[in-house]
Amino acid sequence: MTSRRGFLAGLAAAGLAPRTTWASAGAPALLAAARTDTGAYVLCGLSAAGEVLFDIPLPDRGHAAAAHPHRAEAVAFARRPGRFAVILNCVNGAVLATLDAPNGRHFYGHGSFSQDGRYLFTTENDYEAGQGVIGVWDSAKDYRRVGEFGSGGVGPHEIKTLPSGDLVVANGGIETHPDAGRAKLNIPTMQSNLSYLSTQGSVIETVRLDPALHKNSIRHLDVSDDGLVAAGMQWQGDKGQVVPLIFTHKQGKAAGVLDLAPALYRRMNGYVGSIGIDHTGRQIAATSPRGGLVLTAELRGRVQDTSIDVYPDVCGVAFGPFGRMVTTGAGQVIGGLASTPNIYPKLHWDNHLVRI
Repeated sequence: MTSRRGFLAGLAAAGLAPRTTWASAGAPALLAAARTDTGAYVLCGLSAAGEVLFDIPLPDRGHAAAAHPHRAEAVAFARRPGRFAVILNCVNGAVLATLDAPNGRHFYGHGSFSQDGRYLFTTENDYEAGQGVIGVWDSAKDYRRVGEFGSGGVGPHEIKTLPSGDLVVANGGIETHPDAGRAKLNIPTMQSNLSYLSTQGSVIETVRLDPALHKNSIRHLDVSDDGLVAAGMQWQGDKGQVVPLIFTHKQGKAAGVLDLAPALYRRMNGYVGSIGIDHTGRQIAATSPRGGLVLTAELRGRVQDTSIDVYPDVCGVAFGPFGRMVTTGAGQVIGGLASTPNIYPKLHWDNHLVRI
């Protein structure tokens, strides 16, 4: 009689092994990249209570990740201007594939899967042309690159898949080139936008803010169950000028800048590091590592209430059935189902928490 192990080995040899599910990886609620106290880099899975369920080595510093909607597979992206992304089996830590940016391109640290998990969409910089590109990779063909299309702007950063199946992209508007490191090359003329795209690359809608805010770089996004987009920005203008840093938008409607007290925006020092919106679209949280705070706003058509939580070097934030969770560079995981913070002194969390 063939054992289960032998049966599975036979399937694997035939290329028919069953795909692992997130339950096989301990049912993590979130993914987060981190640097260890030895200088190594890892991708971690976190429970809804902020417990580390697994950690998988990365070849270099990670930025954000993309979680496959059905299989225990995660894409860990290098920090801009990185040229690598790795596909990881989150059950055994195996590297399933490595994505290399085509010549003349680099990744921006973010990606998103199609609703069925077949395709991965990555934000990229065509730096010779000074244009944003969305790369398309087929997970059914070992993540082979099968296409690309324009992002609808310059400097695409975060990308999300909408409940409709379409894509929304934060085009930050900032032109960069790897020969110049992380230098920003077009601040006086930059133009940021929020672009809605079909998965075939058609531009469905483009959203721009008031021209007076053209130096506000739209960087980070989250989406509610009904398609309300929350966007966080990073101000590239005069450091003494206080400007709005958060807005919401729904397709076909006008963008709504969060009308917060200037003192609140001032405390964020012109910088949103990450943003989250709950599934109802009634609560938004934005982090500012430069300000060392998390701003949470309750929405009922307009801002009804705001609160500030102070955490040095806070950046990652996400909502889920567990509530709100944030992470800090000091190894803290705060919120979720835990009544007290989890502290991992040997881990320094990077910028983002990715909901699975």
